Amino acid sequence: MHAIRLHTFGPAENLRYETVPDPVPGPGQVRIAVAAAGVHLVDTTLRAGRPGPFPPAELPTIPGREVAGTVEALGAQVDSSWLGKPVVAHLGQAPGGYAALAVTDVTRLHEIPDSLDPAEAVAMIGTGRTAEGILQFADLGPGSVAVVTAAAGGIGTLLVQAAKHAGAFVIGLGGGSAKTERVAANGADLAIDYRQPDWLDRLHPHRPTIVFDAVGGEIARAAVDLLGTGGTHLVYGAPGGTPLAVSAAEQAERGITSQVVLGPVMLAPVGGDIRVLETRALTEAAAGRLRPAIQRFPLADAASAHHALETRATMGKVVLVP
Repeated sequence: MHAIRLHTFGPAENLRYETVPDPVPGPGQVRIAVAAAGVHLVDTTLRAGRPGPFPPAELPTIPGREVAGTVEALGAQVDSSWLGKPVVAHLGQAPGGYAALAVTDVTRLHEIPDSLDPAEAVAMIGTGRTAEGILQFADLGPGSVAVVTAAAGGIGTLLVQAAKHAGAFVIGLGGGSAKTERVAANGADLAIDYRQPDWLDRLHPHRPTIVFDAVGGEIARAAVDLLGTGGTHLVYGAPGGTPLAVSAAEQAERGITSQVVLGPVMLAPVGGDIRVLETRALTEAAAGRLRPAIQRFPLADAASAHHALETRATMGKVVLVP
């Protein structure tokens, strides 16, 4: 099969398109003919050899932890009814997604709803479950004013839709006219280009009640400064690696809350079962309430996909197509 392999930690150009042996499913596993493989920002961290949420892979490795496709082979002790089914799975800590074929435990599978294609399903199994996890901490409804800081990204796109569905006034921030046009088309009431010198003047009159923060730095600081009493700041990332920290003293003085909502914190409301969030995300997409934005790259061009992610040149969920 064809796959992307990494032999040496380093830049995106180290990702190589190669021919490798087909993986063999073991007991309790299936092999998936991959139709779409998700690319996550964490993948770029692991590729570069920087510390991250997962231990460094043993090289050479096939990156990628999100796949969708069709079950085409079964290991021992797997129900035969899975054969031929369209499925999506998050592979967990075991990589192997950037390939024509991928193996995973049958317990990780979800059937793809009829209304979703593989790329949409793979977006929801990773990005969608994270968005659903973040939304657990958001009190949204009529009267809410939500600022989504990276509104053209995969998670930001879904947060804009969810906030609008809840009746909030939604302000989406993006860098550049192409991104703000995408944000406006996605339903945001106001799309603001934070690269423009007057961006804060446009934001200031609206007084947000909640800030969804994936950027940190001066942009997040400016938005958080506008929160009034009872306001909420939810942190779920920062491209530079340093999320905005709002001190306990400031939170108490201003009557606001600020918290990072990733990792164990996100899993606590669902009893540690991340499949609850995965199922919820797929259900919302199948019902049409959430519509993932997707940017596709050929599998052979995985290096370009990584480079685009690292330079913030993507819009929506990045997906590799074999």
